Amino acid sequence: MTSLQSLILHLKDEQQTVALGQRLAGLLVPPLVIYLTGELGAGKTTFSRGLIQGLGHKGNVKSPTYTLVEPYELEQLDVYHFDLYRLSSAEELEYMGIRDYFNNRSLCIVEWPERGDGCLPPADIQLHIKYVNTEREVVISACSDSGRMLLEKLQNDA
Repeated sequence: MTSLQSLILHLKDEQQTVALGQRLAGLLVPPLVIYLTGELGAGKTTFSRGLIQGLGHKGNVKSPTYTLVEPYELEQLDVYHFDLYRLSSAEELEYMGIRDYFNNRSLCIVEWPERGDGCLPPADIQLHIKYVNTEREVVISACSDSGRMLLEKLQNDA
């Protein structure tokens, strides 16, 4: 039996994008690295908000566009939300101690991961979000055994 490698979902609006993040929050187990790709405004931060709040964060979830990383210390895990859009070179990540964020207790969500190429660990799961007409299409791809298990849980949870 082959395991699921990718799943395509169609989301009608922002609420469904947030809901997908909340669904995933109930299924994941750290450590986990999630890459989020897609054009500006596709819904990467919206998805992240649903995921982080679904994990128990009560406050706002802001885009770390200017800070590069926004940490959330939760009871069961540490969440690090990265937005590398404004990164001028991948070496900047080395200066900020990027490797320290990726540990056994962490969930690392990385927007614009291609800008940190060579300095980031590989993703367990990748979500590519794009607009198709008025909806969002989300392609969720498993990139590791942990990612495949999460993808299978997500499909069984549907």
